[in-house]
Amino acid sequence: MSIYEKKYDVIVVGGGHAGAEAALASARMGCETLLLTMNLDTIAQMSCNPAIGGIAKGHMVREIDALGGEMAHNIDAAGLQFRMLNRRRGPAVQAPRAQADKKAYQFRMKEVIENQPHLDVKQGLLEDLVVKNRRIEGVVTKAKTVFAARTVILTTGTFLKGLIHVGDFSYSAGRAGEQAADKASDGLSQLGFELGRLKTGTPPRVNARSIDFSTCEEQPGDADPRPFSYHTDCIEQEQLSCHLTMTVQKTHDIIRSNLDRSAMYSGRIQGVGPRYCPSVEDKIVRFPDKDGHQIFLEPEGYHTLEVYLNGLSMSLPEDVQIEVVRSIPGLERAEIMRPAYAVEYDYVPPTQIHPTLETKPIAGLFFAGQINGTTGYEEAAGQGIMAGINAALTARGDDPIILDRSQAYIGVLIDDLVTKGTEEPYRMFTSLAEYRLLLRQDNADLRLCELGRKIGLLSDEAYNRFCKRKRQIDEEIERLRSTRLTPTDDIQTTLKASHSSPLKRAVTLAELLRRPELSYSIVTQLSPASETLPEDVCESVEIELKYEGYLDRQEEQVQRFHNLEKKYIPENFNYAAIAALRNEAIEKFTRIRPRSLGQASRIPGISPADIALLMIMLKRRGASV
Repeated sequence: MSIYEKKYDVIVVGGGHAGAEAALASARMGCETLLLTMNLDTIAQMSCNPAIGGIAKGHMVREIDALGGEMAHNIDAAGLQFRMLNRRRGPAVQAPRAQADKKAYQFRMKEVIENQPHLDVKQGLLEDLVVKNRRIEGVVTKAKTVFAARTVILTTGTFLKGLIHVGDFSYSAGRAGEQAADKASDGLSQLGFELGRLKTGTPPRVNARSIDFSTCEEQPGDADPRPFSYHTDCIEQEQLSCHLTMTVQKTHDIIRSNLDRSAMYSGRIQGVGPRYCPSVEDKIVRFPDKDGHQIFLEPEGYHTLEVYLNGLSMSLPEDVQIEVVRSIPGLERAEIMRPAYAVEYDYVPPTQIHPTLETKPIAGLFFAGQINGTTGYEEAAGQGIMAGINAALTARGDDPIILDRSQAYIGVLIDDLVTKGTEEPYRMFTSLAEYRLLLRQDNADLRLCELGRKIGLLSDEAYNRFCKRKRQIDEEIERLRSTRLTPTDDIQTTLKASHSSPLKRAVTLAELLRRPELSYSIVTQLSPASETLPEDVCESVEIELKYEGYLDRQEEQVQRFHNLEKKYIPENFNYAAIAALRNEAIEKFTRIRPRSLGQASRIPGISPADIALLMIMLKRRGASV
């Protein structure tokens, strides 16, 4: 073995979306960092859907941006279509989404990483971890090179014993064309980690020249595309359209008659697949009465003819895939450029990590991304930036940072993983957040920029832009609350034209804005601001005032939540000593080791009576509860 001359503060293994954010975060915090990846040409590769964002996922991208991460900047530069989802619904579920030029996205992130001070990038395949006295000391590559480090972050994606299935054909790979990391998986088992098996998949890519788009429904981007990053002024690149088609009965008949050749339905796949992103075989079996399923035709870039068939993930043989694709309107002459496949891989059930993403068995070792059981680029990146932050803080000897459920969707994600675990690929939804009206996509900067600045991730320019935006929001809210209007003919005419009742007394602009039928633009016609405010400032002002009562109610709920979160449980607490506690509760408390009564109460299967007993015992032992 050869020992590399430099000792790192942080080593990040894996160059996917989690690894990219982790490496950039630790390096930007001044830690000497190594990004070790098996292929330099696939850094930040979009292995599946060429898109960023969506419901809850878009929220997380904006949170990463507010903390000082890179994903939002990258999609703003490499996006080819931008849409704000759920514009006609409430602000809690509105979310940005963008199709990406997948190669432009990948190459830009690679360039950013290679130019980042304090960050080295090397190609190599992880084979083993160097551990002494249950503390990480470095990694060993397949070439038998040892890299020493104070902390290590594993972001292994689908590469741990990855196995690809196309019908009855299977081969070892973490992604099509790339070798799996088999020995790394064995090394984790030897260190005492429990491993599980999950499955995901990807649909075929077809040649755009072979598609009849005239029979499909065009899905254009927004006329006024909104950036993901708070620090991007505008989206200037040309937007490309996606298209929508549907499966038909013929499609379903082909799939049903070939289920015995599907890797999933023939029993070849043992791992559990994603519930909310099922394969097309799964859709046909689970929803036999549906006449059709939506298929979105998504371009993969400005300089490629590959089109991604979103909604058509499968593990059928290639000859059947051709039949399936050509049974769909618009795709009758489609030429498949890359076939669909399913991939199975090992993961580490995430109850084995702390909320900091540091593992419980090995000090200084962090996990982020699909190794923790999640699915999706955004979920991976959210974990990646937090793992990078906490690995850097640990390497410096500082206290770690934990985002709680009231601060960010990233906090909800990590808390769900470490408290509840997962036996299927975990995907984030707005419905999983109790305080989703507070965790909107428009206010991620107000929630997290100060923290990003405090830990050294947010640049001077970015922080100054945030301060300006916050000042504008605060001053405009104060103006609307303090400016009073008395009934005049002009005002009454404007209100009547907006189908709003006339004034009977003097009211503030804020009171008018709370009327459901009145928007910020209408209210400010009556009394304009002294300066022209950016659209995103106006949006945040309107939401804060129009939903003020609901926001206040959620703030009260958050206060009660924090009261339980502040009731800490000693890490070495002996739950078995509580005589009246159920065996199930003892087992779960001992395995998960909750930090607080709040976390303990969220463990599946734990009852209010268990929490009451735990609180009584903690008080008897002098804990501050």
